[in-house]
Amino acid sequence: MPASRDHYRYELYSEGKIVYIGITNDLARREQEHRAEGKEFRTMSPQGPAVTEASAERWEEDRLESYRKNHGGRNPKYNTQSR
Repeated sequence: MPASRDHYRYELYSEGKIVYIGITNDLARREQEHRAEGKEFRTMSPQGPAVTEASAERWEEDRLESYRKNHGGRNPKYNTQSR
């Protein structure tokens, strides 16, 4: 049986800047969790259609690596761990 395409890739933005890069299987729930955690952001932007969990994890790793290369080795404001 093929893997389920039930994971979403997303970025949180504040003042036009990325403040978080992540993946989830429930965008609405995850947005509520981020707000409850006190993360300040204006928009949550899905990045493409739903994909498999493995594909979403690869995208997240690659996207964070790309972000760090363009921002002096730093993660977005709310990404506190590197994978």
